[in-house]
Amino acid sequence: MDKKLTIRDILKKKEQREKITVLTAYDYTFASLLDDAGIDIILVGDSLGMVVLGHESTVYVTMSDMLHHLKAVKRAVKKSYLVCDMPFLSYKVTIEEAIKNAGELIQSGGANAVKIEGGKEVCEIVKRITGCEIPVMGHVGLNPQKILKMGGYFVQGKDNSKNIIEDALALEEAGAFSVVVECVPEELAEEITEKLKIPTIGIGAGRYVDGQVLVVNDMLGLNKEFKPKFVKAYSDFYSRGVKAVKSYIQDVKEHRFPLDDNVYHKKS
Repeated sequence: MDKKLTIRDILKKKEQREKITVLTAYDYTFASLLDDAGIDIILVGDSLGMVVLGHESTVYVTMSDMLHHLKAVKRAVKKSYLVCDMPFLSYKVTIEEAIKNAGELIQSGGANAVKIEGGKEVCEIVKRITGCEIPVMGHVGLNPQKILKMGGYFVQGKDNSKNIIEDALALEEAGAFSVVVECVPEELAEEITEKLKIPTIGIGAGRYVDGQVLVVNDMLGLNKEFKPKFVKAYSDFYSRGVKAVKSYIQDVKEHRFPLDDNVYHKKS
């Protein structure tokens, strides 16, 4: 990937049956890593509330939190398409507030698009935001921002598959350029993908979607406890990091760091 990806490039990938790759990033360093690696879409997810800020869920994340991390990520991104989550209560209170907050993520934060959780109930909001020339990525299936109401995280669509299909179709009709499908049976995600003209991005949704998204901390093995079924850890950064820190501690205590190569001299 040599040039900056655009919304047209993302849509074209579905037409050409090319899988879309998405990972989250919350700071400059990880965003640089993902951008250099050639990831298609970087998502500044409200999952930062849990993996960065240590909250129990995403509902505690504010617009200020999102803007702070988005701006850091934006400074690193040269080629990837940059999407930012709209956090809890930033878009469902009034449409006017939703437009204002979406606009701030674009104008002040530098996002290329915003992501909104929900189905038919947010379609008028999606329509109005896209009407302001702001691209919107939808999100159906499991909605983490509904955790307080749902009482837990669990697979969606086993009993209400029709509703989720209708939600996805409604979001496409409202103007969404893509839809995240989270934690649903593989068969349902496949059916949604076949029905939509816009790309589907799966997380815990099986193999037959147009692309995949994971939280970068999960993918790199940075979480020592959270290991859901749908995650594949491509490394074990946590254990490797602990090992590296232990080596540093030992070197300092045993006078092996710093060595002569690590210090300045008057004549050097």
